[in-house]
Amino acid sequence: MRKIILAAVTAALFSIPALAADDPVKDAVEARQGYYKLLGANMGMLAGMAKGEIEYDAEKAKLHAGNIAKLAETNHGFLFVPGSSSEDMPGVSRALPAIWKDMPGVGAAAKKFKDAAANIANVAGEGRAALGGGVKMLGGSCKGCHDNFRVK
Repeated sequence: MRKIILAAVTAALFSIPALAADDPVKDAVEARQGYYKLLGANMGMLAGMAKGEIEYDAEKAKLHAGNIAKLAETNHGFLFVPGSSSEDMPGVSRALPAIWKDMPGVGAAAKKFKDAAANIANVAGEGRAALGGGVKMLGGSCKGCHDNFRVK
């Protein structure tokens, strides 16, 4: 009897990872959304400081800007798997099908974002005005993708 129970428990434990990987497209969308939530959380702190809604703190600004720069350096293109657009997954994905139709445009937008992220990492600790300019540049790069590649 013990062997039967042990075998059943072992089988159940080994099936858990298989269940998690049942839908790799959904997993990619969830990971992609997590990536953008991390960006948004860091950007929210920087924007709040730039607007004066949050007290400016050079060290915290550098921390959040550095996080964004690191995230911008990661290659997250693998999270944009075919079948994960807003048309494929309505109500789940906000990625427009235009992403898969305009890879050069996506690449150009990604470069703008990467450049803006590097810029804000360089200026974040130089005062509220410098941070404001960096936030404006970074926000503009985000807007480019939001306007062209994301459901509004």
